[in-house]
Amino acid sequence: MAYYRLLGEVPPKRHTQHRRPDGGLYYEELMGEEGFSSDSSLLYHRYIPSAIVDATDWPLPDLTTSANHPLRPRHLRLHDLFPGEEWKRQDVVTGRRLVLGNADVRISYVVAGEPSPLYRNALGDECVYIESGEATVETVFGALPARQGDYVLLPRATTHRWLPRGGAPLRAYVIEANSHITPPRRYLSKFGQLLEHSPYCERDLHGPTEPLLAEGTDVEVLVKHRGPGGAIVGTRFVYPQHPFDVVGWDGCLYPYTFNVSDFEPITGRVHQPPPVHQVFEGTNFVICNFVPRKVDYHPLSIPVPYYHSNVDSDEVMFYCGGDYEARKGSGIGQGSISLHPGGYSHGPQPGAYERSIGVEFFDELAVMVDTFRPLELGEGGRACEDPGYAWTWSGRGPA
Repeated sequence: MAYYRLLGEVPPKRHTQHRRPDGGLYYEELMGEEGFSSDSSLLYHRYIPSAIVDATDWPLPDLTTSANHPLRPRHLRLHDLFPGEEWKRQDVVTGRRLVLGNADVRISYVVAGEPSPLYRNALGDECVYIESGEATVETVFGALPARQGDYVLLPRATTHRWLPRGGAPLRAYVIEANSHITPPRRYLSKFGQLLEHSPYCERDLHGPTEPLLAEGTDVEVLVKHRGPGGAIVGTRFVYPQHPFDVVGWDGCLYPYTFNVSDFEPITGRVHQPPPVHQVFEGTNFVICNFVPRKVDYHPLSIPVPYYHSNVDSDEVMFYCGGDYEARKGSGIGQGSISLHPGGYSHGPQPGAYERSIGVEFFDELAVMVDTFRPLELGEGGRACEDPGYAWTWSGRGPA
């Protein structure tokens, strides 16, 4: 998104000499999307950013997936994945457990208490939703404070690390794209400004406020990247100097946070379709959020969703706050995921349709991902499934 920022020391003209106090040169790095054809930033390093002294294998956790076959709606209880105090030994990068995924997007969950290693995702952007807890996300662009309800947007190949704060578990819902993640195009002007009908604006986006400089030698950075045959693989780089050495940068590509409480819901006289709740998009998927809001005010309205068939997409709903009206009686609660796949007609649980008549306000919070290719179950998803969910509309199990 073309929203320009400048931090620290940069020269008056790009691609020109930028000298240290001792007369030596800073090293300019262009970090850009789509070759040289889209958003970019220029970063000025104290040390050569290409210098590495070692590269070894980083074995990734289990990223295998299995098809949703026979086709069923699924209920996954994410809070079951990290029982007891296991979270105290986990970090946001290496502790992730894959829940759902396809060739375009992977959804993971982690509960963490440890600082993460330095990390870079070279496959695509990451959008991390903070279900609860607090952290500082240190990046090559500067530090970002992250709190409950924040989306943390990390552009592809941004070197960063997660530092949980406050002693409480940091619960993070991780959406990893194989593309870039941006605001919806219909909310952007042709020059990239968020328009008046957008449910949020640039004032709601919070980037780093000052450069972050760190010292160190022989510093490890874990990199997730493309491997043979399109496989996802990991490499451990060792840098002779700490990569947090940027004295200044400017441009339109950088990490930022957006808090879900700053999303202004769009409502109407009758029930509005899910696209009005959209907050971000990537290639072949969208991200929406359902926030506390006034609901339909037509005198004959039915505020909960109508039953609908996902003809072109799989719908993933992460329930992270409030009391979700349409799902009462299903077993879904805080920390649940529902997967309603393409080819299956779904909607409110029995009784919810009738109970919603006359309701004026929904106190609910959920993050939804709609994908346009089928999702498969990761090891985390298989480990926390509620096997009875598919039959909750009929009240009986398989014949």
